[in-house]
Amino acid sequence: MTTKNPALNYADLWRPQAPAQSWAYSLALVVGGSLFIALAAQIAIPLPFTPVPVTGQSLAVLLLGVLLGSRKGAASVLLYLGEGAMGLPFFAKGAAGLAILRGATAGYLLGFVVAAFVVGWLAERGWDRDLWRSGAAMMVGNAIIFACGLTWLSYLVGFSKALTLGFYPFVPGMLVKLVLASALLPIGWNFIKYKK
Repeated sequence: MTTKNPALNYADLWRPQAPAQSWAYSLALVVGGSLFIALAAQIAIPLPFTPVPVTGQSLAVLLLGVLLGSRKGAASVLLYLGEGAMGLPFFAKGAAGLAILRGATAGYLLGFVVAAFVVGWLAERGWDRDLWRSGAAMMVGNAIIFACGLTWLSYLVGFSKALTLGFYPFVPGMLVKLVLASALLPIGWNFIKYKK
């Protein structure tokens, strides 16, 4: 395989050829991805004026979409949500349980699934190979997360208040994450090409 194949993602570079090993490899990636999101959720900074904390989850979700592809990236997020719903302390600040999936951050959590799939789909078409398309893919993913999160938050508190609680405080962090992810992904592909 070469990195010129537009359907190739990072995870495909090391995929075993044997079907049983390939299946186990995919399962390990999905489980590992869910644990990576859970770890990123613990990097949480609560803000006193909003129920939505600043976490590393969105960056983890978008990176998983790119690294694992659309289906495995989305599957990792779904598994993460299932693990947290079943009582594992995987949500932000060690929270767990079904109540989180109905609370103020529920829309963002749902948006993670959609964003991971869409960003992975774009990456499978080569959008993670250069700075500008990588940045555009990350912007699309962030837009999906915020659209889902703000829609649900608006239902709970109204649109104007939702922007104050769930969007404006997070724009600076989103921009930093966007720059980091947009720059690192093409660098990774260039490094792989150099090593080949």
